[in-house]
Amino acid sequence: MQYTLRKNESNLDGEIVLPASKSISNRVLIISALAYSPYDIKNLSDSDDTKLMHAALYSNTNRFDIGHAGTAMRFLTAFLSKIVGEWVITGSQRMKERPIRILVDALTRLGAKIEYEEKEGYPPLRIWGSALKGGVLELDGSVSSQYISALLMIAPTLQNGLTLRLKNKIISRSYIDLTLKLMKQFGVRSYWGGNEIRIEEQAYQAREFTVESDWSAASYWYQLAALAPTANLKLKGLRLPSLQGDATLAEWFTRFGIESKAEADGIRLIKKEEVTPTRLTLDFTENPDVAQTLAVLCVLKKIPFRFSGLETLRIKETDRIAALQIELSKLGARIEEPKAGELSWDGSLTEVNKDEEIIISTYKDHRMAMAFAPAAINYPGLKIDDPSVVTKSYPKYWEDLKLVGFVIE
Repeated sequence: MQYTLRKNESNLDGEIVLPASKSISNRVLIISALAYSPYDIKNLSDSDDTKLMHAALYSNTNRFDIGHAGTAMRFLTAFLSKIVGEWVITGSQRMKERPIRILVDALTRLGAKIEYEEKEGYPPLRIWGSALKGGVLELDGSVSSQYISALLMIAPTLQNGLTLRLKNKIISRSYIDLTLKLMKQFGVRSYWGGNEIRIEEQAYQAREFTVESDWSAASYWYQLAALAPTANLKLKGLRLPSLQGDATLAEWFTRFGIESKAEADGIRLIKKEEVTPTRLTLDFTENPDVAQTLAVLCVLKKIPFRFSGLETLRIKETDRIAALQIELSKLGARIEEPKAGELSWDGSLTEVNKDEEIIISTYKDHRMAMAFAPAAINYPGLKIDDPSVVTKSYPKYWEDLKLVGFVIE
C-alpha cells in the first residue's frame, strides 16, 4: 500500500493529542511487573511495541514473538532470565539480524542460561529463567543503551545488586538516565558517578503511574512548524520539563524561530516569522531517534549540516544511515558519511524530474515514514510506501496529519 500526500493550508494551526511515550511505557511495564504492582498504568502507549510488551508480560504462554520491537526483545531477555521457567523469544526477520550477544553475554556472567535457537549472537533465544547473582559487570558504553537499561531494571532483584562499569564513550545517556529516574519513582535507589552505576539489592515499591506524551513523536510536529510560514499548534500531553531526553528539541528548534510555551495540559508551538540557520551542527549521541527528522528538515530547507553521534542508527529497525542516504537522494541531496556515526550534506541539490513520482521507501521503519511525510509540503503528490509502519510508535499519525490540512489518498 502507498499513501499520496498533499497539504492544502500553508500555516500550521490546531491541536494534536500526542501518543504516550513508548520509551516510558516499555520501561514502566517491566518495572511494574518486577514490583508485582496491582495498579494499571495510566495513558499507556498504544504503539505496537508496547502492545507486544504488554501481551508478553501478561500472557500464559512461554513463547513470545515480538515482531520488530527491539526494545521488547532486549528488555524481555533480561526480565525472563530471572523469571523461573523455560522461555523462547523470537521476532521478525529483521529482528533476527539485530545483534544481542552483548546482552546475552552479560546475563550469562550473572548466572543466566540462554541459548541461540538459530544464528549465534542473534535472536531467537531460548532462556531458562532462574535466580541470578549480581556483582560487577563491565560493558561497552558505546553499544545500545537498551542493553544497559535492561540490566539496570533487573539489578535491584539480583542477589547482591549490580555494579555496571561502562567502558568507552557512553551513548544515549539520556535513555539510561530515564531508566534510573523511573526506577527511583518506584522506590529504587541508585548511584551514577563517572562511568560507574551502582544499584544495591532492594525491593521495588508498587505505585500508580501516568505516562507522559512522547517527545520523539513531537519531533515531526516541530519539523512541520519549521516548514510552515507561521505556526500556532498545541501538542497535548507533552511536558516541560520532561523525563525524556528528546525534550531537547524545544531548545534546538529555537534556531528555527519556534517557541515552546508550556501550558497546563501540553506545549504550544508558536512561530511568528521565518528563521533559518545558515548551517546546522548537532550531536545526536543522546537523541538518535530524532536524527531522521532533522536530516529531512535540513534538506527541505536547504540547510547544510553535519550530524554526529549516529553510531546506533545502523542497528535500528533498518540501517537508518543507508536508508537516509538512499531516500534523500530522491529529493536531490547527496548525503555523505565522513566517518562512522556521522552524516553531512553541503547544501547542494541536483534537479529532480517533476514528472516522475517520488516514492519514499520506509524499510519497515516507522521513523522513516514519519520523518519523510512532511516533505509533501515541498513535493505535492509525494508517496509513502508501506505507511502502516507508523503503528510501531504512533498509530494515529496519518489521522493527525489530516487535522492540520494534509490530504492523504
